[in-house]
Amino acid sequence: MLTSRITQKGQTTIPRQVRARLEVHPGDQIVYESTASGFVIRKIRPFEASWHAGIEKSLEAEWNSPEDDEDFRDL
Repeated sequence: MLTSRITQKGQTTIPRQVRARLEVHPGDQIVYESTASGFVIRKIRPFEASWHAGIEKSLEAEWNSPEDDEDFRDL
């Protein structure tokens, strides 16, 4: 079992063994996924983060236009 302490700012150091197992390095992002029994911590792969950021902008522009409002008004 590995532990770490939470600072007054809510920060913590991820133990070396956990960083190695997650293959995380400075600048990487991690996500905390809620489960029925607690949380799972995993590394966000660079492709995931950039894909989500990119698709968010394109979908908003593609599906949120006056033309779409007109085309789908009768549905």
